[in-house]
Amino acid sequence: MKFVLVPIGGSESDGPVLETALAAARPFAAHVQFLHVRVAVGEAARHTPHVAFARGAALQEALQQLEEEGRSRSTACFQHVHDFCARVNIELCDTPGDQQSVTASCREVEGGALEHILFHARLSDLIVVGRRAKPNGLPAEFLDRLLLESGRPVLIASSTAPQTLTGTVLVCWKESADAARAVTAATPFLARAKRVIFAGVAERTEQTAAAMAEAVRQFAWHGAPVEMQTIAPDGGPVEDLLATAARTCAADLMVMGAYGHSRMREIVFGGCTQSFIRHADRPVLLMH
Repeated sequence: MKFVLVPIGGSESDGPVLETALAAARPFAAHVQFLHVRVAVGEAARHTPHVAFARGAALQEALQQLEEEGRSRSTACFQHVHDFCARVNIELCDTPGDQQSVTASCREVEGGALEHILFHARLSDLIVVGRRAKPNGLPAEFLDRLLLESGRPVLIASSTAPQTLTGTVLVCWKESADAARAVTAATPFLARAKRVIFAGVAERTEQTAAAMAEAVRQFAWHGAPVEMQTIAPDGGPVEDLLATAARTCAADLMVMGAYGHSRMREIVFGGCTQSFIRHADRPVLLMH
């Protein structure tokens, strides 16, 4: 894992995203590319709720405000990256060298935000993103689209900066292709972890335990200290049980497959992917 893409918005939430990207890149001496998309005013207006109802002078004022916010975010983005790199002693460079430590670069592109980010995401080993806290010119379903259309693992930062991602890692396991892909995508982290826990909710007790035991047995060939935890269902949501397991073992990172059910079903009825996209209190690596 040598190339990490970090879409960055130039807001006050950049700090934990920068720190999470560093924690992801450090074990591999990877290059981190910070990408800022300067969203066109028209595009930002489509994804800013109140603008759709503005007319006349109010619309003109709203568009002017969006343009000013875009300029401000662009300036702040570069300032945040440069200050961060200076503070943690990361070299800024645009071409690979004899890479023994983390390096970084920062670029800005204009217009077509989702298209630009997906293009660069598909060329990266990992994408690190933060959660949307307020309208930012991107579609509300940006994270969903990134997961479904990039073909790459997505690491969602929490609101606090992690010290490491390779201490204790909780793998949320179930018999599904998405979970298998997530484990494959996360293997570079798992192989370097001090403790790996495969955890599954025993909706069908014997089958779940047997399948997870086999997954643990095979993963042990990677040389990581691995164990399993079968979680008894209590009638509550599976995502709550997994979140509790992560807190109990003080997991530095959670790993799970994204959208084992259809995205629309999860939006309507809820589900693990939607829950962890919106609310997880620690970094979560997701793969569809």
